[in-house]
Amino acid sequence: SSIDGIFVTHEHSDHIKGVGILSRKYDIPIYANDKTWSAMESSLGKIKEHNIKIILSDLDNTLDSYRILIPSSRVVELKNKLNENNIELVLISNNKEKRIKPYATRLGVKYLYSSGKPFGKRIIKFIEKNGFSKENILMVGDQLMTDVIASKRVKVKMLLTEPIVKEDQPCTRINRIRDKFVRKKLKKRQILQNLEVK
Repeated sequence: SSIDGIFVTHEHSDHIKGVGILSRKYDIPIYANDKTWSAMESSLGKIKEHNIKIILSDLDNTLDSYRILIPSSRVVELKNKLNENNIELVLISNNKEKRIKPYATRLGVKYLYSSGKPFGKRIIKFIEKNGFSKENILMVGDQLMTDVIASKRVKVKMLLTEPIVKEDQPCTRINRIRDKFVRKKLKKRQILQNLEVK
């Protein structure tokens, strides 16, 4: 119940052996890019289709640094690739409107500012307002204490990322200290593992 997804970065046989069995036994979705999926699909067996249509993504230190005021080319490319696969990117952030609105408008996506993570009330209202189905949603974020807890309260799938830069804005630095401590414990217990994208 503590694993929300299996992220496969490349299709080496020692990396994908047992992935299909694990997915079927525990009903866990598998995530991979098109090239990796095509190479390993025949080895996985029958896999349940997890129909992700909406990605509710955190912004600061998940997509871009808080110092980057307009979407980077990397994020624009990501959004375009998601659109090609009929997946909508939506920003869900605890930051204020003056930070989120210009970035989201430039990127051309829906957004929720002052989302109240780790609480789920505002996010649930946002989901209902936009007519999203929870079974089609994947939340993405870089913090255990806000993003992961919020996803559990909203009852949607969650993908935890590493921070993309070391620098945090002042309001998140205390949470980051706690986050690092908990991650270290979870990794020691092999509940979290480092995944290197090559």
